[in-house]
Amino acid sequence: MKPWQALVWSGGVLGAAVTGTAMGFAAHSSRIAAQRLSGVDGDPYADEPLGRLKPTRQSTVAADDGVPLAVQEIMPADGGEAELTVVLVHGYALDSRCWHFQRRDLAELTGPRVKLVLYDQRSHGRSGHSGRQNSTIEQLGRDLDAILRATASQGPVMLVGHSMGGMAIMALAEQRPKLFADRISAVALIGTSAGEIGASGLPKPWLSRHNPLTRGLGLVAAWQSGLVERARRTGSQLTWSIVRTLAFGGGEVSTALVDLVDDMIAGTTVEVVTDFLDTIGSHDRKAALAGLRHCEVLVLGGDADRLTPFSHAEAIVEELPDAELVRVEGGGHMIILDCNKFVTKHLVGLIRRAVPGNDGASDLAEKASGT
Repeated sequence: MKPWQALVWSGGVLGAAVTGTAMGFAAHSSRIAAQRLSGVDGDPYADEPLGRLKPTRQSTVAADDGVPLAVQEIMPADGGEAELTVVLVHGYALDSRCWHFQRRDLAELTGPRVKLVLYDQRSHGRSGHSGRQNSTIEQLGRDLDAILRATASQGPVMLVGHSMGGMAIMALAEQRPKLFADRISAVALIGTSAGEIGASGLPKPWLSRHNPLTRGLGLVAAWQSGLVERARRTGSQLTWSIVRTLAFGGGEVSTALVDLVDDMIAGTTVEVVTDFLDTIGSHDRKAALAGLRHCEVLVLGGDADRLTPFSHAEAIVEELPDAELVRVEGGGHMIILDCNKFVTKHLVGLIRRAVPGNDGASDLAEKASGT
């Protein structure tokens, strides 16, 4: 393993060194730059205000250890009264901007109307920094609980978690199973894992605690974080291409979407990346899934996801046989972005199941059904 490979990966590009593609990209940085420029022409999202939509309300919620969590609330676009609160929980090294399309489109629902709540996980985005001791999945579950207490104290709730966000939902189910029986009517788990369950034949996540390469790279980053940050800045073309390879599927991908993910990862410091490595690698909440059996559950994953393979979605559904399992053909880890219409269509279906009596078609659902 070359030192620069470790530096790039540890700087926040998940699993880059493991893929073995980094050296080829490094030799062709000019080609990568050309690839980025060529993607601008005809990019369907070139004019989309990605991550720049204005919320109805912004606030700060204090976690139980005092860390401030940045929260945004979006009310129904037509001004009507919401019948369901939908909380969107983002993944590792990202922030709430990753939900751009779900935030944009679900606010248009009228059957039923929903209130959307988005927040940045601790040490991510605009939220406050947490020390390593509290950079754990357990703490993320308690953070989600604090968000619910502050923004959804009444009425039914639906939780939507992507990647590490799904793990946070599982942690909350482990901590407060009664909440899922009484208040949380639906859960969507997207591109996530319940842990290294089913050891026989189930691929381990890239960030497995049993992967010596992962742990070694984390130590390098923690030891020389300043050097890693400089390596990230000087190797921006390389990191962009690795993000494109690892975060998305194998087909054509909007340059604007890759830019957004690259920007979110670049905004996550090396310290934060390494602080969360151990908790993600040791995450195992197979037993906690029992807390979701009172809810409508959607498990959705891409069959080209290189970070949390689709087999992890199948393993979750083995524990929740009544859940809906959806395979996104050719979808990578960031299906909430590049397969956003397909994902939103299934979220609309889950929302309707969460609010009885709202099975009529809305404009959004009719548009989504054609994707």
